[in-house]
Amino acid sequence: MTEMEQGSGNVYADLGIADANEMLVKAQLAAKIGSILKARHLTQAQAAEILGITQPKVSEMLRGKFRGISETKMIECLARLGRDVQIVVKPAPRSRKEGKVEVVFV
Repeated sequence: MTEMEQGSGNVYADLGIADANEMLVKAQLAAKIGSILKARHLTQAQAAEILGITQPKVSEMLRGKFRGISETKMIECLARLGRDVQIVVKPAPRSRKEGKVEVVFV
């Protein structure tokens, strides 16, 4: 029988990747960008023109290869796709030493 282990909710952290939190945020942003592009039935070339990045960069981002694309650029892409993006900074609860970064889609 195969043993199963409960994941942390961040596959990048579970795999021991150093910048796991940043990668999770980028993955969530890329997934949202991808879903908007799919809903609009845009080709990668059309998307590239709207997003202000090259078609190969669009392709890489949609395939999960987004190390060369900053979170700021992904947020800009969402704005170019007609989404309002808010960044909210608030105190972390006392139960945690550090704050966290998370993406919430409304």
